[in-house]
Amino acid sequence: MKVIICGAGQVGWQIARHLSGERNDVTVVDNNPDLVRRATDTLDVQGLAGFASYPDVLDRAGARDADLIIAATYSDEVNMVTCQVAHSVFAISRKIARLRSQSYLDAIYSDLYRRDHMPIDVVISPEREVAEAAMQRLAAPAAFDTERFLGGKAQLMGLRLEEDCPVVNTPLRQLTDLFSTLRVVVMAIRREGRLFAPESGDQLFVGDETYVFAPQEDIPRTLEVFGKSERKQERLVIVGGGNIGLTVAQALERRGGRTRTKVIERNRKNAERAADALERTIVLNGDGMDSALLAEAGIARADAMLAVTDDDKTNLLSAVRAKAAGCPFAISLINDPTLIPLMDPLGIDAFINPRATTVSSILRHIRHGRVRGVYSIGDAEAEVIEAEVLSTSTIAGSVIRDVDFPEGVIVGAVKRGGEIKKPTGSLRIEAGDVVVMFAMAADVARVEQLLQVSIDYF
Repeated sequence: MKVIICGAGQVGWQIARHLSGERNDVTVVDNNPDLVRRATDTLDVQGLAGFASYPDVLDRAGARDADLIIAATYSDEVNMVTCQVAHSVFAISRKIARLRSQSYLDAIYSDLYRRDHMPIDVVISPEREVAEAAMQRLAAPAAFDTERFLGGKAQLMGLRLEEDCPVVNTPLRQLTDLFSTLRVVVMAIRREGRLFAPESGDQLFVGDETYVFAPQEDIPRTLEVFGKSERKQERLVIVGGGNIGLTVAQALERRGGRTRTKVIERNRKNAERAADALERTIVLNGDGMDSALLAEAGIARADAMLAVTDDDKTNLLSAVRAKAAGCPFAISLINDPTLIPLMDPLGIDAFINPRATTVSSILRHIRHGRVRGVYSIGDAEAEVIEAEVLSTSTIAGSVIRDVDFPEGVIVGAVKRGGEIKKPTGSLRIEAGDVVVMFAMAADVARVEQLLQVSIDYF
């Protein structure tokens, strides 16, 4: 497949990394020559310096025979015009644009993206994706990372193991024996900074960050086994009243219940806008790192705190202040993945990486139709893939123990009909089953070969 990626920033670079690693013909376009050089030096891609919306630039990038264009520059308008030119001049069949402005995303203007107007097949909103990720983190306060699969019927959770964890020092095969009816699978472990797919003889240690997968009905028991408890989120403080914070607050209001939310926003205009848009949420104008203002917001009595400003350091420090004031659960938005290792020493419970969230969203839309979900873990170190098994797949009709999976691949669940099955070695995978698998980045292409899903993508 021939792909043009417009924008060589963090999101564009990560998408290029994924697609070029799967032997696609990828060209990266950016008006910053240094970003183009970084992409061509580190990835197996072609690069072109220039403005992505210019027809002559797209022509030189190979738009005449491209199958897909992804417009992920920093400008909404450039992304929109790029898709228009790609459609009108070059008849590129598939167009994806990243748009940030909420005005462009308003449902009442959705006709704008019709093929006879401004033809964009898929619109990705980083702010909405991050707000949805924030809601998922709040719904699973015991986890530092989480994503739903199988139509919301199963969940991936990142759980940090503490000293009181009942299964510390337990080999994974023994964990299976002890809890034979529990459909939980340890899909990955991060230990001393290294992410890996564990084997049955590996033990769990204090400080491990484990990624576990379980059906929703098994989540309470899974949390108990791993020494975690479910906490009600009735009082919430949000630091940052921009698009993300406002979207989360509005979602909480729509959800109803007893949740009481307070928003702290430094920018006065943004604070006024949030106050006008919210009905039951109190909005405070000020600095989220100000201890006095946090106290006024009731941080000591809050069940959770969410820091979602556009500045990583503000998010980290306000989360630290909240924890020091007695808030039991703090979530921080972190754009720079090199700051994520600071979470543990700073005592921050969970994080949201907008880049990983956006990359995962784009990947979901460009995989072959049989791939139903993709979630990127860490700094694009691994993926969790949900896909339907085709009758032509080499794994259809095979028992799991006989499938030649790479060492960095673990099956987390198999859904057959309405039933989610635990993936034991003797379980036979049938055509039509939906499987969820963890794969290290280097093994993703092999997984797609086994599933017979990456030939044409569309």
